[in-house]
Amino acid sequence: MKNVLVLMHDDAGQEARFQAALDLTRALDGHLTCVDVSITPLFIGDYAGTGGEALMMADEQAREKENRERMEARLRVEDVPYDWIDECGFLSPCMRDAATMADLVVLNREIDGIHFPDMRELVGDVLLKSNKPIIAVPASARRFDAFGNALVAWDGSREAEAALRAAVPLLRHAKSVTILAADDGSLKIPAQSAAEYLSRHGIEPEIRERSALTELASTVVLDTVKAIDAAYVVMGGFGHSRFIEAAFGGVTKRMLKESPVPIFLAH
Repeated sequence: MKNVLVLMHDDAGQEARFQAALDLTRALDGHLTCVDVSITPLFIGDYAGTGGEALMMADEQAREKENRERMEARLRVEDVPYDWIDECGFLSPCMRDAATMADLVVLNREIDGIHFPDMRELVGDVLLKSNKPIIAVPASARRFDAFGNALVAWDGSREAEAALRAAVPLLRHAKSVTILAADDGSLKIPAQSAAEYLSRHGIEPEIRERSALTELASTVVLDTVKAIDAAYVVMGGFGHSRFIEAAFGGVTKRMLKESPVPIFLAH
């Protein structure tokens, strides 16, 4: 895990993404790729037909040109190797294309009060269609503590397995690793198997088992984040269909909305 990709765009979540990406690149002794997307605007009614599209796109590109100048000035004094890519178009396709050679993608989990760009929708789209792990950070975050306590949310699913495998290079740096098995009666692969897998990579985790029969699995995970002072959470993303997640809510959806710490997601 050496190639870290981060979305650069002049919005309220950029600083969180930027700081997390720098910390991750340093911890992994990697390379940072910054993708600055001038986002194609959405229109209502006939505005696009009156030339509004071209004007708004020109304004967007001018803002992102200034954004690149400002952020590259900061990057030049950081101790990370990087490159910068300028893209223009719709956000999800641009990020999916840019993620082709990335090992890890840094995005926001949600930006309070901001509906465009929809970061939660972006996370789901990039995660499912690029098949690359994502670090989804709160907009208020100003660092990623790769050397803090890590929490692995384990439900024995294929998504959880994928997240565990993908996170190994990061988990090696953690001060401690806790595997949380929130069992609702459907746990097919026990947490002990996950612990044995990590042990073969030189990681000795602690196992915590909690019942999810009387409370939501997401509540159990959020409570444990606080209890162990977790720096980040590793979990499978969108384990059920996107329709079920949207209609009934789910662990992924709630964590993207409420988690106080960054989330490492894989699918």
